[in-house]
Amino acid sequence: MRHSIIALGTAFAALLTPAAAQVQPAPAIKSTNVELPPGDALFPGGSSADAINNNCLACHSADMVLNQPALSRSAWDSEVHKMIKAYRAPIDEGDVPAIVDYLASTKGTK
Repeated sequence: MRHSIIALGTAFAALLTPAAAQVQPAPAIKSTNVELPPGDALFPGGSSADAINNNCLACHSADMVLNQPALSRSAWDSEVHKMIKAYRAPIDEGDVPAIVDYLASTKGTK
């Protein structure tokens, strides 16, 4: 009986002994180049674009805004006020007319 217990203990210990770990080769890592669109582009128009450059580029790229469909002046005014009220854009009310003027002249309906 004692011999059976020793044999059983030895077999159990053999099961608990960790086997040699299999070492897997490291995965191959290769570099990838990605060209992103320029993110520092300003709205064209010089000083007439100052208000939109100073306020809107914090959240939007100029390219994204300039690729929007043409809207009426009142629709652009609503969009700017939506950004202020709904999205809490930190736009000074004094800059709103200049932003709307720029958008209406650049992306407005005729």
